[in-house]
Amino acid sequence: MKGRISDIEILRGIAVLMVVVHHANGNLFTWSSPALERFYTYFGGWFGVDLFFAISGFVIARDLVPRLQSAQGYQAIKRTVLSFWLRRAWRLLPSAWLWLALILLVTLLFNDSGIFGSLRTNLEATAAGILQFANVRFAQTFMNEPYGTSFVYWSLSLEEQFYLLFPLLILLSRRYLPYVLIGLVLAQVFLVRSPMLMMFRTDALALGVLLALWSHHPSFAKLRPNLLARSGAGLTLLLISLLVMSLLAADRLPGASIKVGLIAILSAVMVWVAAHNRDYLGVKGATGALLRWLGGRSYGIYLIHIPAFFLIREIWFRMQDGQPLDSSQFYPVLISAGLLIVLLCELNYRLVEKPFRLKGKHLADKLLIQPVPLQNALNHEQST
Repeated sequence: MKGRISDIEILRGIAVLMVVVHHANGNLFTWSSPALERFYTYFGGWFGVDLFFAISGFVIARDLVPRLQSAQGYQAIKRTVLSFWLRRAWRLLPSAWLWLALILLVTLLFNDSGIFGSLRTNLEATAAGILQFANVRFAQTFMNEPYGTSFVYWSLSLEEQFYLLFPLLILLSRRYLPYVLIGLVLAQVFLVRSPMLMMFRTDALALGVLLALWSHHPSFAKLRPNLLARSGAGLTLLLISLLVMSLLAADRLPGASIKVGLIAILSAVMVWVAAHNRDYLGVKGATGALLRWLGGRSYGIYLIHIPAFFLIREIWFRMQDGQPLDSSQFYPVLISAGLLIVLLCELNYRLVEKPFRLKGKHLADKLLIQPVPLQNALNHEQST
């Protein structure tokens, strides 16, 4: 399977939407109301991050693992690994660093309310984001001290740490890779997650990789969930899964000690359904188109939504001469924040994310097709 999968893009859209709605509580909606309290009592949208992890593991591994396992010789292996890292760097870092810089700028110039936090806090958060240890810093500051506006970068750091080591894991384990990954999942499923363990959870990532490995085996196609092609079946499964994950994330179901592991498993099930690329999720029409659009811009939305929330709050703070927001302003605040996120993520996608991604792809492909060095070619000829 090559290229983008429509149902995977829909899952990306759902994942980022869940995260944005989850983070709106307290970061955009700063007031309390009976309606908000009822909603967030049963809605724990942070599971969207685990859904992202499962998607990421599947998408990355379905291409990298066979490419790296088939590479022959040191030079081929080195180029494969370097091209993978190069592609990821050009895909992720330009947008990530841009928004870190913009956060620092608004902290200095547009922060009368203080909502963006102190310059020192955001400088420390920026360093953690650039050096890819934001997950460690987030665990250390969680419920103890402010992190800064860029706290969502913890998951980016975790992914980059995983993918920095992933090629080495592939090369060392070779045909035992599935067993290593199964062990990684089983070691975490029954853990009671401390803040630090939450910031290093890799079970959803590992399950996504396992799905990618399975997708290259004939049994993957033979075990298609064809029953989901029936009218409404796939959509029903999707909605039930999202409801269960939301209730688990909100601590509304028993078994809290393994809730993160269950969320990872359910995320992997959704990715398995989507991976067949047969519209099994049953999301069609305008809803499907909207979710695919969100999925295509999900990285930018993830980076941008917290700064956008804070920017809206700063604007309303100035418009109201420092008066706090209340429930009567729910719809104006919601609509203005939504429009701002859409505008900024589309600009980021067109001007930053897409051009740099294509540049990274070009450089990575160029690295892969470089001719074998002359000395290596001579040595090979002599040996034959």
